[in-house]
Parts: sequence; structure tokens; C-alpha cells
Amino acid sequence: MIVKQIWTANSYRNFNYLIACSETGEALAVDPLDHEKCLQTAVREGWTITQILNTHEHRDHTGGNEALAQKTGAKILAHKNAKDSIPNMARGLSAGDVIKVGKTVELEALDTPGHTMCHICLRSHTDKPALFCGDTLFNAGAGNCHNGGHPNELYKTFADQLNKLPENTEIYPGHDYIENNLRFTLNREPDNAAAKAMLARLAGQDPNTAYVSTLQVEREINTFFRLTSPSVIAKLREAFPDLPGHPDPKTVFVKLRELRNKW
Repeated sequence: MIVKQIWTANSYRNFNYLIACSETGEALAVDPLDHEKCLQTAVREGWTITQILNTHEHRDHTGGNEALAQKTGAKILAHKNAKDSIPNMARGLSAGDVIKVGKTVELEALDTPGHTMCHICLRSHTDKPALFCGDTLFNAGAGNCHNGGHPNELYKTFADQLNKLPENTEIYPGHDYIENNLRFTLNREPDNAAAKAMLARLAGQDPNTAYVSTLQVEREINTFFRLTSPSVIAKLREAFPDLPGHPDPKTVFVKLRELRNKW
């Protein structure tokens, strides 16, 4: 499996992805908003884009579908319940469905509601596993739930699915928000040495060669995985004085998401 992360340099700070088979040169385009950059990358690499995968229905992820499909003939794949919001879907995906790219690449669809209720993440079953997580999981952060989602569902996705993936899973998010997210982590957990070190290292990074984290790293720097941290809970109580003495992880997650909405 070959992965090309494509920085769009737009105001939304989107990442697009091409996932290619090393034998056949067939490629899957993930959320190809900047269809021109995706096509240029494929041509440069000698690849043929045969499929388009939308992680969810928001326009900043689907906006390049029509042009890219017209130029390549690629089929559009997305969550099975997104057929009314993503035009010309050729395949609706459910949890556990497999997407094959060429002869060597197999990706598993994860049904990951929260940011929206029709959100798909892709998990590769490779020696070095990868997660293409759209707007569910960001480096050092979690997706918002403003436009068709719910924080309770996002917590469930984190707890029941993402948190159980192998620690060496590489994280490929839909946007570059890492610097701001690290600042939020440190606002919530000022004594987080790993987050401090990473912010010092990555502040002002070039998104064209963006840092790729792992789930193990996210557990250290991402406050939405650090729900039992005494520091996180103590700081949260300053904002929510009526927080229970021993809040459950779901309560901590939802309150953190509420704070992040305004931060």
C-alpha cells in the first residue's frame, strides 16, 4: 500500500489522500476536494484513480467528486446512509465492508458516527496499519458535532472502536489542526510534557510534509483519549463546578467537546 497525503492549502486546511496498489497502479482517492491536485499527483506517480471514497457528506470532502469522476470514471463510495446527500454513489458501505484497490490493498470500512451520523473511517490491514479518519479523529483532537452529529455518538466511536485499534496505527486525518489542538490539550492539561514537546517541535510545520502520528502518540497528546487523567478532570472542574467527584469517561469527553466548541 502506497499513501500520498495531499495538502490542499485551502482555508479549511484539508488533507486529501491517494491510496495506491504498488503492483497495478490503481488508486483510491479519499475526500478529493482538490481534484486537480489529486489528478496531478496520480499522473505524476503513474497511477489510475478508479475509486473515490468520501468519509462523510460535508461539502469540503465531497466537492471534488463530480470533476474527478468525470475525468477518471472513478466510482464513488460512501456510507450507505449518505446516498441522499452524496450524488452518484455507486456503493454504500457498512461496517466491515472491504474496499479493494488493485491486487494488494484491502481497506476495512468502520462505521464511525459522531461528526456526522454517516461517517466512515478506513482501516488498513497491513504490517504498519493505518486509519484514514476524516473528521472523526484529528491529530491531538476530535471532530466537532455541529452539522449533523452528536457528541455522545462520537464518544462511543472513540471508546468502542478507535481506542481498541493497534497502538502502531498511523493516523491520517481530514484536516491539519495539530497546532491548535495541541494548544487545547495544554489548556486542559498544562502538565502534559509530551504535548509541550510536540508543540515546540511542530509549531509552524509545513503541511506538505506533515507529521504522521500513531494511536500510541495520540493517547499521550490528545485530550479526548485522556479522560481519566487527574489533571484533565481537575481542570475540567474549574469550568464545570458541578462535575461529579469521579466523573465517568463519557461525561469528561462530552464536557471537553463542549469546551472545544468555544475555544
